[in-house]
Amino acid sequence: MEIVESILDIPVQDPPEEEFSSADLIWTKFGTAEHHDDVALIPYARVDEFIIGECSNVECPTRFHIERGRKRSMGSLKEYKSDEYLEYRLYWCSFGPENYGEGGGVLPSRRYRLNTRNRAARPQSMRGCTCHFVVKRLYARPALALIIFNERRHINKSGFVCHGPLDKDAIGPGAKKIPYISNEIQQQTMSMIYLGIPEENVLEKHIEYVQRYGGSDATVSTLASQYVRKLGMIIKRSTHELDLDDQASIRMWVERNKKSIFFYQDTSETDPFILGIQTEWQLQQMVRFGHRSLIAADSTFGIKRLKYPLCTLLVFDSRQHALPVAWVITRSVAKPDVAKWMKALLDRARSVDPGWKINGFVIDDAAMEIDPIRQDIFALKDAFCCPILFSIWRVRGSWLRNVVKKCSNIEVQREIFKRLGEIVYSLWGGLDTSVALEELILDFVDQSAFMEYFKSTWVPKIEMWLSTIKTFPLASQEASGAIEAYHVKLKTKLFDDSHLGALQRVDWLVHKLTTELHSAYWLDRYADESDSFQHVKEEYIASTSWHRALQIPDSAVTLDDKGHLFAKVASQKDSSRTHLVWNPGSDFAFCDCAWSMQGNFCKHVIKVNMICENAKGCRPSMSFWSFREILIDLCKKPMDDSIGLDESVAWTHQMLDQIKQLVELNSSNDIGIVVNNMPLKWISKKGRTFVGIPASLPALPFDSKTITKNVQKSRKRKRLSRLR
Repeated sequence: MEIVESILDIPVQDPPEEEFSSADLIWTKFGTAEHHDDVALIPYARVDEFIIGECSNVECPTRFHIERGRKRSMGSLKEYKSDEYLEYRLYWCSFGPENYGEGGGVLPSRRYRLNTRNRAARPQSMRGCTCHFVVKRLYARPALALIIFNERRHINKSGFVCHGPLDKDAIGPGAKKIPYISNEIQQQTMSMIYLGIPEENVLEKHIEYVQRYGGSDATVSTLASQYVRKLGMIIKRSTHELDLDDQASIRMWVERNKKSIFFYQDTSETDPFILGIQTEWQLQQMVRFGHRSLIAADSTFGIKRLKYPLCTLLVFDSRQHALPVAWVITRSVAKPDVAKWMKALLDRARSVDPGWKINGFVIDDAAMEIDPIRQDIFALKDAFCCPILFSIWRVRGSWLRNVVKKCSNIEVQREIFKRLGEIVYSLWGGLDTSVALEELILDFVDQSAFMEYFKSTWVPKIEMWLSTIKTFPLASQEASGAIEAYHVKLKTKLFDDSHLGALQRVDWLVHKLTTELHSAYWLDRYADESDSFQHVKEEYIASTSWHRALQIPDSAVTLDDKGHLFAKVASQKDSSRTHLVWNPGSDFAFCDCAWSMQGNFCKHVIKVNMICENAKGCRPSMSFWSFREILIDLCKKPMDDSIGLDESVAWTHQMLDQIKQLVELNSSNDIGIVVNNMPLKWISKKGRTFVGIPASLPALPFDSKTITKNVQKSRKRKRLSRLR
């Protein structure tokens, strides 16, 4: 087709149809040989009819929204070209380009996909459609409009049809007829389907939420019903095996889900396989709950059964439950490899909130590489730059589980577990741990099964574990219990008998994490925050042993008067039953309930330890001992090192002030009293007009007219910024 270089050579078209589309126009290539576009000239008065006709495309019904717009006033240009605009509007198909569809990105006018409430009109879901065009009202000829089509086909960046009847994965028929379904409603419906909730209940809940937007029209209910059934069919027929070869399958998944990946490194001769997964919802939770808080790692999950071990990064939500915010699948624990994905994860969080920072990182494996966490973020750009805490839940659970499994006598089980706890406690008591280990092996030499396991598995690396426990501050039982609760839930989801044949496929692991597990935690948080799905909310609240322990009254616990050797906890479900907790007050307490016998922190142990905190003659928790040792070490600075001593005193007082505030906040019944007693803090506002303005400005007299003018100016600025 010949390229036209002047708009004067392009004919004006005025189709006789009441509504017309791009198929009814003859398109001309306008521009130069290096850069040209498909354009058409129509009367400006018929622009709306063209847009309506373009939305009524039979193959790809849709809507178009104004993504960007500009205006000029007549006479504002002294010199102008024939294609200069009086009005400029960029129209984009409402099915794109965000979210679904390969290659979909963020719309040009948006840096992030947060705060999606006020986005341009969306008829259904974003599927990566690249169809968009520009309408220019010509400055030289205001009665005419120049239409510039950048992409006429409704396809994604991979060239596939991404919505409409021709798209086999499309969720719903015409965009003009389907009720508006927000991301929240769609995620809620998908979560319920993934969790196996009956279709009737899913449909009832879906229609209830859709009717908030579209009213109680019968058509809305019918279309919503079709939506749920089709979404259910798509989920049921979806499979993790995109290719028979696992490596090729995971490459295809990575290509299709780039927005849910923060780091990917394929296997090569020099580099190991690393896959870092984080959905947009997980990123939001990480930024929300991780800022100025803790991040914990549940590391080396499935090291014996999965093809690649799984490491999960967790934050503690508003109920102090562990919430997975990132999954890392890799076998490598080398410092350079750990630094790669940690830096990528940190950069992703700071792309949303540049000031995002955590207060501590909880590890559960003594062999975990900690240098990438501790290094200076400003110098090396590859660390969280925060203190490291250590959680003993993994070593405690492993010891307890094997003691119960390999020793048949319950009296022997209690005594061995108590002695193991004393070895750990002796780190702060000045005793020689090597001597204590030798005595343990000699005293229980008749327990050959457990001793063979202990000597082969733990003795070679016991010094590393004990050194880590002594070196780092220890996480509390609440944090350890929350991490353990996530680990147990993960094991239940993944090690189901029906999936044991797929454990050596990475694509199966990825599929289970991003569908069932992700949906379960999404629905838990949604049920709690929206106060809906009461059954789900109750199970979520009681999902950790710490919260279950809070439901046990103090009167149900009875301590032994003679040396506090044991404690009795009355069962809340069966009043005739009592659980016996040996070695009360210790992190290595032993309970005879079924949950504890599986190697877990049980609610009875946690409740007894809560009571022992205020009882005389009971030893404090290990986390308290660790904290006390840190404070003592700070005070042991040599007197001649004055700067070091000042630094230690400053750190100590800062920690004590924070502890006092937390204690006051937890014990107070009126939050207003606590807030009023806090010192006044000035908060700096962010905005372009504050750059270069001094921090202290003279006070101005109160003037209602001035305030009204300022409000009008700010509203005008907002309107202009939207047009730009």
